[in-house]
Amino acid sequence: MNRPRLLDLYCCAGGATRGYQQAGWHVTGVDHVPRPDYCGDDFHQGDAVAFALAHGAKFDAIHASPPCQDHSLLTRSNRTRDGWTDRHVDLIPATRAAVMASGRPWVMENVVGATLRPDLVLCGLMFGLRVFRHRLFETHGFATLMPPHPAHRGHRVAGWRAGVRHDGDMFAVYGDGGGKGTTEQWQAAMGIDWTTDREAIAQAIPPAFTRFIGEHLLTALEVTT
Repeated sequence: MNRPRLLDLYCCAGGATRGYQQAGWHVTGVDHVPRPDYCGDDFHQGDAVAFALAHGAKFDAIHASPPCQDHSLLTRSNRTRDGWTDRHVDLIPATRAAVMASGRPWVMENVVGATLRPDLVLCGLMFGLRVFRHRLFETHGFATLMPPHPAHRGHRVAGWRAGVRHDGDMFAVYGDGGGKGTTEQWQAAMGIDWTTDREAIAQAIPPAFTRFIGEHLLTALEVTT
């Protein structure tokens, strides 16, 4: 039986892609730079918005993770430090318009603080992961139930803070300093085993997130076909 086809825009190395694959989808990724570690079934290098407008309707569903730097709390705090301002472009509006034009069910993901409708908010603790990694998901054309969100109390992120080394059962998967963990620890915390590229892992979302979403998408697709 052929798997339904999903388009993953701004795919990077494929954190979202792998989760959809685990749920049963055939996934095509699009990114503007080469991604030799991409784990999907097919890959196209090019502009994600342009590709969605030209080809989005050919897929059964679309996932999009526009670059999140414009919305991250770290970026926003740095905008006023020493007069520094960032020049990141907000790709969310153009991406939303492109996936909406496809007429297909879609998911858009970004960091907390992004201008997304929070239809779903996922945390690594919901899936037994060793990373919090809170992410917002705006969905269209299907619905999901929010998993129970375990309390963060009792969990601590490992690393250096204010000159003190803290042990912890969770990892901060971003940056290079602060004793944030080895590449192997990041891989295990995120559930990513096909790339050792720390930048790619830091940009990814845990596959467990999109496996959960992908299963709901499949159910919605089966109901409407």
